[in-house]
Amino acid sequence: MPAPGPAPRRLLVLGALALLAVVLGTLLLVRADAGLSTRRATVTGVPLTEVRQSGTSGDRRPGVVIAHGFAGSARLMRPLADSVARHGAVAVLLDFAGHGANPAGLPGAGRDDERARAVLRHDLDVALAWLRSRPDVDPDRIVLVGHSMGAGAVTRYAVDHPEITRTVAISLPDANDVPPGWAGRLTVVVGGLEFPDFRRAAEAAVAGGPPGARARVVAPGTEHISVLFAPRTHAATLAAIPGRPGGPPPAPLTRLAGGGLLLLGLGLGFVPLASLLLRGPSPAASPGGPRSRPGRWLAVAVPAAGLGAVLAAPLPTDRLSLAVGGHVAVFLLLTGVLLVAAHLRFRPRRPPAGHARRPTRAAGVAAVLLGYAVLAVALPLHLGFTSTAPVGARWWLLPLVTLCCLAFLLGAELVTEGRGVAYAAVGGLAVVVLAAAAVTGLAPGFVLLVVPLFAALVAWQAAWAGVLRRRDAPWWLPAAVGAVVLAWPIATTLPLT
Repeated sequence: MPAPGPAPRRLLVLGALALLAVVLGTLLLVRADAGLSTRRATVTGVPLTEVRQSGTSGDRRPGVVIAHGFAGSARLMRPLADSVARHGAVAVLLDFAGHGANPAGLPGAGRDDERARAVLRHDLDVALAWLRSRPDVDPDRIVLVGHSMGAGAVTRYAVDHPEITRTVAISLPDANDVPPGWAGRLTVVVGGLEFPDFRRAAEAAVAGGPPGARARVVAPGTEHISVLFAPRTHAATLAAIPGRPGGPPPAPLTRLAGGGLLLLGLGLGFVPLASLLLRGPSPAASPGGPRSRPGRWLAVAVPAAGLGAVLAAPLPTDRLSLAVGGHVAVFLLLTGVLLVAAHLRFRPRRPPAGHARRPTRAAGVAAVLLGYAVLAVALPLHLGFTSTAPVGARWWLLPLVTLCCLAFLLGAELVTEGRGVAYAAVGGLAVVVLAAAAVTGLAPGFVLLVVPLFAALVAWQAAWAGVLRRRDAPWWLPAAVGAVVLAWPIATTLPLT
């Protein structure tokens, strides 16, 4: 029997590396849970997660409520809860309205909206009541920890509840949440690479407080999200817990690394899977027929993306009941429609015969690859990063956002005629235009904080699209698979309103 050629050998190596990454990622996720006991409950509609050391009993211990930020979730804050629990305290995480497993909408979805503030306050009330009801929690040693929107929420709550022992505000958005004469104990943590407004808020929040009551901690080299996983952030949180018995050094990256390796393994595994399902490369032409002049796609894509951003600005995108995500989806839909219209206007040719397949086989291949895409994007993110399970309105928002992403990616596929670099560049152009729209006020300002994650998703789907083209997939399949990669995180992580 002849030895496998270079291409099959490479696929075997890639499959082995993918399997190794999945196994290592799974082991790290198991290790992150080792020695901890987790209990989940939903109280008056608020999903709660209690984390504590396994098998502990005896004297009462401190309790810590940990609140996530805008577009975050209890799962995003889980590494902080792990550190707290390993040091002998009981941690309670919550999903605010509109976030994670909480299907209720967050009214207004803005930091300064009084309706939203009232909902956040209610959800904190529920979490604190649950924590105080634990028989081994000392109600006189309660600490509040919050990130971004959650930092403002826990700080305002502590101002109104002097019985709170100490508050840790990570990436506090507004120093006005801290009254000048407030005598409460506050630690403000800020990332060294955060936007200047966050750094200024941290400085102003600690100024003017009673001697020794307020402290500012800077986590160097971190921005608005990575600050949550900085050892200095975890150390500052542990230092705020009164009477903790101590424990091992914090390991904030264990769960993150496990999810990352699982994500990498499933991402690499797409290549051998696509090679098994699809025939080898062929010299077939691209979806636009004969190739057009190089660079023509750029002359189409730039005005399409710019006009898409301008047209999306005045539209009532909040009607989609998905904060920020609704605007992003409409921007992608409009840009995609403009790209398709330009293609039909200047190159009205049918897809070439070389990309045709038997409908039954093409549908079966697409179903397998789309199912794999859902698994590859949803499972690692949910286990290692943040909540990606659809709840409530997300069930109908998910297909809607997917269709918007599909329109954009089909348009990019058509105008670039399947050229991999050009296709990736159109995705990058959308990222740049979306960021510019946020800076100029045409898009929600929060877009700037999620642009790096959106750029990573665009790069991910572009890489998979290249794999499918090399395997002579139907011309529409790269866009269909890429739409799942883009849409799932957008529809499941951004807040419901």
